Amino acid sequence: MGEAHIPIEAVKGRGAATHLAHRFSVDAREAFADGWETLEGEQAAKEGRRLVTEVTFEDCRSALSHSDSPDLYFMAGLNPYRGCEHGCIYCFARPTHSYLNLSPGLDFETRIVAKRNLAEQLGRELGAPKYVPHAIALGTATDGYQPIERELRLTRRAVELLHRCHHPFSIVTKSSGVERDLDLLAPMAAQRLTTVVVSLCTLNGELARKLEPRAASPQRRLRTIQTLAEAGVPVGVSLAPQIPFINDDMEQVLEAAWQSGARRAFYTVVRLPWEVAPLFREWLEVHHPQRAARVMARIADMRGGKDYDATFGQRMTGTGPWAQLIHQRFEKACARLGFNRERDGLDATRFRPAALAGQADLF
Repeated sequence: MGEAHIPIEAVKGRGAATHLAHRFSVDAREAFADGWETLEGEQAAKEGRRLVTEVTFEDCRSALSHSDSPDLYFMAGLNPYRGCEHGCIYCFARPTHSYLNLSPGLDFETRIVAKRNLAEQLGRELGAPKYVPHAIALGTATDGYQPIERELRLTRRAVELLHRCHHPFSIVTKSSGVERDLDLLAPMAAQRLTTVVVSLCTLNGELARKLEPRAASPQRRLRTIQTLAEAGVPVGVSLAPQIPFINDDMEQVLEAAWQSGARRAFYTVVRLPWEVAPLFREWLEVHHPQRAARVMARIADMRGGKDYDATFGQRMTGTGPWAQLIHQRFEKACARLGFNRERDGLDATRFRPAALAGQADLF
């Protein structure tokens, strides 16, 4: 008699459905029904799926992560947290939890690591004698304004430091929490020292709750764009990721973002490196089982027949007819609305390293 495998079910408020084993795991486990369950046991199992976010702390040895990738617009990234409670199923950073011996699945969104000494370490790096200022991108891997930031304020401390020494930086977020720091962002924007990009890949609230379960709703993000723009902060919109047959409202997103005040826009096609591919397959099995094979086939069409192709120049946009179609739609919509006509960069000449001497009063 064969084993009866337990079907994967959605976990309320979470993007992943399982604690998928990471790529360094020695053992792989799969749940199956052994016939010994009781009603009480089944209920206990359901109760156990109400996962609570756990936060641990670490002292980081480096605040900035440097990159020379030709696909990226920044040279240095700043991420106050490892893991992200927003739980976006498509997040390319999920595999980084494997280095912590944690699952890129549910662990990534429920076991968050906070870099408690981030601002202090950032001050040391910016104050180094050989440091050359260039724009820093905050939130490149995980969102600096995820829910735990309300309590820990690690992102706030880093922004205060950058504000003090007039260092240019940009923010990428899908959280309305960025509005809290307008008292710092608005005066910096007036000096061409900061911009904000709000990530918004769909206006469909029901879809967003499945793709990005603990992020702000699409309409709330549009309000954030408007609030930032009205305060004088240059705002862009990121339509990342574009997923064939899943989010198909690119033009509507761009139009809504333009009306709210965004003036720059960019996109990427869905990226499925390492463990993200099986996690995304699980997500499709749970939420879109009838179109799962078609979605993965179109993704493969844009990735040279594979789930993912990391080749520079192709990993963000993909190749082939489907990738070209997405690109053409994006370019035509941006041209019609007026996006990306302003090309002014951030000003690194205002950097004042001497102001870092007073950083101790941040703590």
